[in-house]
Amino acid sequence: MDRALAQSGTAARRLLDQLARLAQTSPPVGAAAGARTGADAAADAASARLLGRVAAVCGATATALRTRGSAAQPGAPGLEMAIGDFQAVRITQATGPPDAVPSVPVLRRQAVVLAMAGSARILETAARVGLDGSRTPPIPPRELFWYADASAAVLWWRRVAGNMTLRSVVFQNATRTALGLGAARLVAGSLDLSHGFWVLLAVLTLGRTTAGETWRAVRSALAGTLVGAVAAGTLLLLVGPHADVYAALLAPAMLAAFALGPLFGVAWAQALFTLVVSAAFAQIAPSSWQLAEDRIVDVVTGSVIGLLCGLLAWPAGARREVRRTMAALLHSCGPLITQLVGVLVATPPRRAPLPSTLPVLHRLRLAEAAYLQLRSEPGVGSAAAVDWHAVLIAANHILLGVQWLPRFDLPAPAVPPDAAAWARTTADRLALTTDRVAALCAEDDPSGRLPARSANRAPHDVPDRPPLPVLIDLEYWLGSLAAQLARIEASVRQDSRAVQDS
Repeated sequence: MDRALAQSGTAARRLLDQLARLAQTSPPVGAAAGARTGADAAADAASARLLGRVAAVCGATATALRTRGSAAQPGAPGLEMAIGDFQAVRITQATGPPDAVPSVPVLRRQAVVLAMAGSARILETAARVGLDGSRTPPIPPRELFWYADASAAVLWWRRVAGNMTLRSVVFQNATRTALGLGAARLVAGSLDLSHGFWVLLAVLTLGRTTAGETWRAVRSALAGTLVGAVAAGTLLLLVGPHADVYAALLAPAMLAAFALGPLFGVAWAQALFTLVVSAAFAQIAPSSWQLAEDRIVDVVTGSVIGLLCGLLAWPAGARREVRRTMAALLHSCGPLITQLVGVLVATPPRRAPLPSTLPVLHRLRLAEAAYLQLRSEPGVGSAAAVDWHAVLIAANHILLGVQWLPRFDLPAPAVPPDAAAWARTTADRLALTTDRVAALCAEDDPSGRLPARSANRAPHDVPDRPPLPVLIDLEYWLGSLAAQLARIEASVRQDSRAVQDS
């Protein structure tokens, strides 16, 4: 399934970013260091074991993707079970005697390793769904793999309902095509064109998602049709009414048209197809060279209609829409950040309901469709210079945090009030950051700047207070998201400067 393979690609890039961050920690996980305590050594040993499991899963998944085999690992311990055991060890160490609590740098490295394991779990699951077409009952996290066991009717309903908005590139393309076909039918019927269905066929085959690409396709199609019409007219003049000659030529002409057309481009396809339809219609009824003339008139008419539709209906394709959908996606992510932090630091613990991810999932599907169309449009220019894929990764990072952090990090004791205040303040600032980056993506506030990072000390850095894993993991999750947003901002600003200089 294409969605699962795209999801595995996003998870792989996120995993590489986390691996780069882990490589920056000092000392490396598992390395010997004389100044370390026994608690630090035990914690790093647990991290090394989980990293070994992550490496094994990534290796098996890579092999499966290369060979198109099964991504399942029969008989091997599940990564999710390893994650649960690792987190149980972390909590036991952090809540034990003071001399058994690892240092904060070690706990931070453990947070990175845990996040890597979560990404590897998503990578493994998405690859398995994509390769095996798995539809077994629910695959956790359910919100991310909702499609894996959904029926065809549910999938179609979600596709139709989710794209019933002007912000959907699928809806835009369908509307543009429908308007073009309706106009072609009206013109062909009003002018009583011979073989008027060729007008509709030209609109359907030559329409593109941008006006520029439509013009290039129309230009090539007209040139090819003209050459094909000259060849077909000559054939009709020379052969005359001998239908057996056309019957003998039809099969080789169709083979050449359908084999060479996609290979050599629109011009070749239209030229060869003109020969094919001329040979076909000459067998049905007596035809003259005027059949080729009708073909030219119909293709020109359909091309003009398709070009006008391309100019009047969303002529720039996904260039503007990808900015709007990415901005809307970031806007919907802001409340999710603050709601998740509210769940993790709620008093009493485990009482606050988990936030709903449906708005973000809806916006994510629209953004993915717009990004896919943008990448499929040739000559996107500076629009491809912005790292829009990083926005999709940031949204997946937030969704993954909503699924994993409450599952493993809901604290048994209440989070101290000052720590809860720090978490809420940091989350509010990060939500404001997402709104500002969204405005920058949508070009609503190109001069807006990201808020400076808070200089307040993290609550687990306070002396004489044992660090809580939930705060360590939350700090890493928020910091990773802030770094991703900073990269997105730099990419968008660089593109804006390039546009202004050009």
